[in-house]
Amino acid sequence: MNTRTVLTFCTALVIGGAFLGGSANALGKAEEKTPMNDTWLTAKTKIALFADARVKGSEINVETIQGAVMIRGKVDSEAAKQAAEGIAKGIDGVKSVKNELQVVAPSKREATDDKDEAITTRVKEQIAKDSSLMKADIHTQTNAGVVSLSGEVQDLMTSAQASVTVWKVPGVKAVQNDLTVKEKA
Repeated sequence: MNTRTVLTFCTALVIGGAFLGGSANALGKAEEKTPMNDTWLTAKTKIALFADARVKGSEINVETIQGAVMIRGKVDSEAAKQAAEGIAKGIDGVKSVKNELQVVAPSKREATDDKDEAITTRVKEQIAKDSSLMKADIHTQTNAGVVSLSGEVQDLMTSAQASVTVWKVPGVKAVQNDLTVKEKA
């Protein structure tokens, strides 16, 4: 058995156990709908992408915020990009899908991945040097020189500062700022 088959089988066992446990808790509540949480939607989406042969799910990152799924990473073709979006949209409980997948030919993948990893490292170092950004919950990912920022920050100024700081990092072609601002209580 290859690794993918073993992982798929193990994942199926874990999900099956979760469904059985959830079913036992839901007895007598057949009419009620239980709210899906973001972690569960992220996990379901990752598993569905991993199990589909049209896309290389292990190379796709999934993030969910209030039912909105964001998929990022690299795929081999436009067809794989569209398939990944369709898979994510088909997950029960997903409200919307933001597809930030980039099409990178397999022959160019290794060179792109090496450069992206170096850029991400430099971006994280710059964020760590900035006192207002190092405390923020900022996640970074680089695809073909485009740095995506996600997470939650205190205010709009911190979000803007993150974009400006990342733009100054050598190798960055563009910045996609998907940071959310914490709501004031």
